[in-house]
Amino acid sequence: MPGAEPAPDLHRLSEADLATFFAPFARHARVLLAVSGGPDSTALLLLARRWGLDTGAATELHVATVDHGLRAESRAEAEAVGALAARLGLSHAVLTLPAPLPKARLQEAARDARYEALVSHARALGAGAVATAHTLDDQAETVLFRLIRGSGIAGLAGMAAERELADIRLLRPLLGLPKAMLIGVCRQAGVAFVEDPSNRNPRFARVRLRTLLPELAAEGLDAPSLARLAQRMARAEAALEAATDGAQARLWPAGEPFHIRRDAFAQLPDEIGLRLLGRAVSAAGEGVVELGKLEALHGWIAALGAEGHGARTLAGAVVRVNQRALLVGPAPARRLPQRSR
Repeated sequence: MPGAEPAPDLHRLSEADLATFFAPFARHARVLLAVSGGPDSTALLLLARRWGLDTGAATELHVATVDHGLRAESRAEAEAVGALAARLGLSHAVLTLPAPLPKARLQEAARDARYEALVSHARALGAGAVATAHTLDDQAETVLFRLIRGSGIAGLAGMAAERELADIRLLRPLLGLPKAMLIGVCRQAGVAFVEDPSNRNPRFARVRLRTLLPELAAEGLDAPSLARLAQRMARAEAALEAATDGAQARLWPAGEPFHIRRDAFAQLPDEIGLRLLGRAVSAAGEGVVELGKLEALHGWIAALGAEGHGARTLAGAVVRVNQRALLVGPAPARRLPQRSR
């Protein structure tokens, strides 16, 4: 990829580098490494083990491979990861999915099922975190993917290096490193890796986007540039969320139903009002609010003017506007049509 760093010698990753990358591991007694056998996750395994040896960290490392059952070779690849883990003195488990994956939105379904399996196994181990091998290239693809699909600021912030995954911490220690570097780690160590053919299948949107990245890089929009955009969006997102926290503290007392004076809501900056409204709809309804629909609802409230009133439902919540206030609560249950006897 133009603009990407060349694959370095393994020893360019110093003990200090590894201490920085894997610092979050030290906060957990046990960490589960998600290793598929591809170059990125194989490098994660090698580097995490080297970090543990170099630093003498007390953190126990465990390894798991999820077998999605989509290819005949997947079981043998998972067992090869197990053999490598054994050579490194680490435990390994092959995780199988409880049900076949649907054909629709296959990659998304596989991702969700994979995380569920990893979280379940982490709990069984008593591990506080799961680590994946997402790279700088993955971050660039994610930002581009979300940009094309019209994501807001939160979406354009890309993947976080650390976040909650149910009651387990999800760690991405290699998010700032290019894929070429991790391939170099594997080659310098003399460790083989596999290439999933689905990563070249143009059926999937991410694969099609991946083919565009070299042309975008030639124009200056390379992986580091997209990752830098994600960092800036994450910074803006944090500031906007803090401002929304402040507005909520002033206007929506903790534990109270959402009931805000019309004039106070109208005085909020549009982005803060939108976010506060989204929180109220999520709390009263089904918890998931599509940004475009939330924007339409916010626009409807603004278009009512000072004297307008009405009610609309969204994501299991009902939003009522009268001359004095804006109220959000659970939408009434839908009545099923009665059958004639």
